[in-house]
Amino acid sequence: MPTGKTLREGSAEKRAAILSAARELFLTEGFDRSSVDAVAARAGVSKRTVYDYFGDKQTLLHAVFDAVGQSLLATVRRTVDATLSGVTAAAELEPALVEFSMRIVTDMLDSAEYTTLQRFVRTASGHLPEPEDRALTDAPEEALGDRFAALAAAGLLDVPDRRLAADHFIALTFGVALSRFGSVNAAKDAHVRPLIVEGVRAFLRAYRRS
Repeated sequence: MPTGKTLREGSAEKRAAILSAARELFLTEGFDRSSVDAVAARAGVSKRTVYDYFGDKQTLLHAVFDAVGQSLLATVRRTVDATLSGVTAAAELEPALVEFSMRIVTDMLDSAEYTTLQRFVRTASGHLPEPEDRALTDAPEEALGDRFAALAAAGLLDVPDRRLAADHFIALTFGVALSRFGSVNAAKDAHVRPLIVEGVRAFLRAYRRS
């Protein structure tokens, strides 16, 4: 169980070094085989500093997992803003949604952070925070749903339920690619983009304002 002791915020540089060292060790050696001593040695800090900053190894894993999740969430929000915030006409919807999907595929789902997250879920699930406490829980879908609601307010989409619209969009686009190919590396698999284009078109048939 994570410790209940009061932790020090401490130096941002040391905290980052500890998180980086822990991430590398948990991935290469596994959570159970990685020791706090090894994390401290790799980070160039004392074992006491690791305990002062994070309390125990499980809390440190939670911090690593949360940092990865926050990084991925930031990618989603940047991509939503970059690809969908400037859409003002119905003709712009399809190319913008395809661009959004392809950037999520390449910048998020094919990233080292996403791979790290998935490996932690597979190998250390018993030590991770409960799903409702994880940084990525619902947040990407909510961010996308908020953008769909804005497009609805602009008269471009018909979105009675913003979260359901986001879930439908994800399922029809990169969700299908992941399910069918087990990967969404568009650079290596030419089938990914056409599948996403068709998913976007299916979404628009259901949600485009008539």
